[in-house]
Amino acid sequence: MPNINEIVNNIENTTGHRLNNYQLKSVSGGSINTAYQLSANDYHYFIKLNQAHLIDMFEAEARGLEEMRSLQCVRIPKVICFGVADGHSYIVLEYIELASLRGQAAKLLGTQLAQLHSHTQPFFGWHIENTIGSTPQYNDRHHDWLTFWQQQRLTKQLKFAAKNGFSGRIQDRGQQLIEQLALFFNGYSPQPALLHGDLWSGNAAADPQGNPVIFDPACYYGDRETDIAMTELFGGFGGEFYASYQAEYPLDSGYQTRKILYNLYHILNHLNLFGGGYLSQSENMIEQLLAEIT
Repeated sequence: MPNINEIVNNIENTTGHRLNNYQLKSVSGGSINTAYQLSANDYHYFIKLNQAHLIDMFEAEARGLEEMRSLQCVRIPKVICFGVADGHSYIVLEYIELASLRGQAAKLLGTQLAQLHSHTQPFFGWHIENTIGSTPQYNDRHHDWLTFWQQQRLTKQLKFAAKNGFSGRIQDRGQQLIEQLALFFNGYSPQPALLHGDLWSGNAAADPQGNPVIFDPACYYGDRETDIAMTELFGGFGGEFYASYQAEYPLDSGYQTRKILYNLYHILNHLNLFGGGYLSQSENMIEQLLAEIT
């Protein structure tokens, strides 16, 4: 258990609440950070810790949460503070008791996410770099989505894969795919929508009142289809979610093919984070995409 007195002092200074005789409890979940619930009196906070040099990761998370929260479309945990203390970087959020996302909460999230996606800006990317898991995610501004996805997403992940020892077929066929990406965008020009960026089922839940909550973002402005694609990657959010999203903001007919392209980014990232168990899946997705255009 870490010494968190300095973090507690920062919470007290930020909120003005005294946290006498606080209790700290380990919280399970997540493969990147260690997490705790801090409770004192009627105040409850969620704390994530990592190595001190990863403070930029928590700062970017805080900025993403704040930007989504400012739009008041869907419930987002409030950022209390972040910083470095006792050899750890940390972020402190309001603590929300979470339950599974299903039924009416899933339906409501479909509508609310569509509303979040309606917020745009003139360029793709974001004002800071962030991470996808613990992998650097580069957000250099582009006015052309195709160039952004080529350079800032797939090319970066393939370069990381090469550094991690994954060469040969995945690099050759991956480069062929990158060179032909334009064929997936005939007649389709996405707008730069505010994205959660890492929206799988583990990063969405419901609060005790049945309101959907999303968290652990990797925000940037991009094609909204990328968020919807990822919701389908690890189990899906249920039919009510997709029906309500479509009713609020219908998807283009080409989404069914492009979702494979967008989820390839996340599978390549899993290859880089967790190793060769994701190699064949990455290669199969590349082959499936190339088969669509040959």
